[in-house]
Amino acid sequence: MDIGVKIKKMREAEALSQFNFAVETGINMGTLRHYESGRSTPGGKELLKITQHPQFQKYTLWLMTDQTAPEAGQVSPEIEQQRTA
Repeated sequence: MDIGVKIKKMREAEALSQFNFAVETGINMGTLRHYESGRSTPGGKELLKITQHPQFQKYTLWLMTDQTAPEAGQVSPEIEQQRTA
């Protein structure tokens, strides 16, 4: 799965608009749109902004490797949505 799609899934699982996600992470709104549409790919600096944010740390393993470890608090957006439903 494309990393931009993953970012969008994370954002939606947290019920955040693009604007709110951009504010929370410090990523420029236009840049976020480009990631989510697949027009560009985030670099290390932007990935750190996401993975080091307390609200999104739980998605780090999934975002980077497609793996989850719920017992260690590392989930996918699908798992998170099931937990909070």
